[in-house]
Amino acid sequence: MKQKLLTVISGIMLGVLMMTPFEASAETKAFSKDFTSKEFGFNSIEETLISSSKLFVYDSGLTFNYPDAVRGVYVTGHSAGGSRFNQLVELMDNTELNAMVIDIKDDFGNLTYKPKEDSPLFKYEIGKPYIKDLRGILEVMEKKEIYPIARVVVFKDTELAERKPELSFVENGSVWKNGRGEAFVNPFMQEVWDYNVEVAIEAAKMGFKEVQFDYVRFPEGFEKRDTTLAYGKGKYEASELDSTQRRVSAVTDFVAYAREKLKPYGVQVSVDIFGYSATLPEAPGIGQNFSKISENVDVISSMIYPSHWTSYFGIAKPDLEPYRLVQEYAKVENAKLGELENPPVSRPWLQDFTASYLGKGNYLVYGKTEVEAQIKALNEAGINEFLLWNAGNKYTPGIDYTPVN
Repeated sequence: MKQKLLTVISGIMLGVLMMTPFEASAETKAFSKDFTSKEFGFNSIEETLISSSKLFVYDSGLTFNYPDAVRGVYVTGHSAGGSRFNQLVELMDNTELNAMVIDIKDDFGNLTYKPKEDSPLFKYEIGKPYIKDLRGILEVMEKKEIYPIARVVVFKDTELAERKPELSFVENGSVWKNGRGEAFVNPFMQEVWDYNVEVAIEAAKMGFKEVQFDYVRFPEGFEKRDTTLAYGKGKYEASELDSTQRRVSAVTDFVAYAREKLKPYGVQVSVDIFGYSATLPEAPGIGQNFSKISENVDVISSMIYPSHWTSYFGIAKPDLEPYRLVQEYAKVENAKLGELENPPVSRPWLQDFTASYLGKGNYLVYGKTEVEAQIKALNEAGINEFLLWNAGNKYTPGIDYTPVN
């Protein structure tokens, strides 16, 4: 009995000694990128134990509750940092909308704010002064109970590609760009993963409650140039998988890796994905497998804008039939997610813009009727969350966002 008591006391004392340094770091800037290299007086720290412990969830000092269902809008850095932000807050006040997806790393690879000198991101010099007081914006959102989501564009990154061509795709000695002049970085490369995770971690530390990864894919049509471009394959070089499955593995593995690294920060992880990916076993060129990605996220956001579909689901001109397009898509997605043991929340992107580029007779002028039709189709399929996309953040007034169910 005495020996057992001594063992228990020794165990408690050891536990106290081991806990002390962790508690001290948690009160400061715990879980920075280089946290595993800090000296704590003993040989090693098991990061997975820390990641799984609720004792070590980072506290940003801001409190947000998850809404009954997220109903949100896309917000650029310019809008978040300008007068339009107040207009969008007013929109939230006067409707059932309750969330904003704010650009933190944009489509060009720039941060939409200037990191402080003590930030691990400061050295990259990619900050733009679009949002001058990000903390202030988050505090307004906290007060107004607006759920904050940080959008991080991952593999479409002209800024990083041009700075480090070895992390991109090269053609004839120059960084390859698509027809729109956009460059991508290489999803096979671990350095690219860590770079984007670092951005996501800072967003979480600032107070965002969810990180939404966009452009989690290879460039469109990559299967047609995968043997002509010069690029590294990192740890996938020795893989016995075919080229399609290598791409699928790289994209899926990044999502799983990022989610694991973000666990200590208590944030949700979501991914934007092409709508048609749910209708295929996988999208072979871009490396997106709907089911595999869905297994590794908290939220999946399919981009199901009617204007982005060619003839599909037996609908010749999908932009002319927003209700039917969303209705048919929802049937496919529900079936696909129903096959998973732990499916994520479905939160599709809906269209609140007019696709006049489709040409006369192929598009509608989108307004109240068309947006409400998409929401109605989702709600009737049991999908209660959605996000609205308008590149200029000019959302249609007068829409009834009240859930049907």
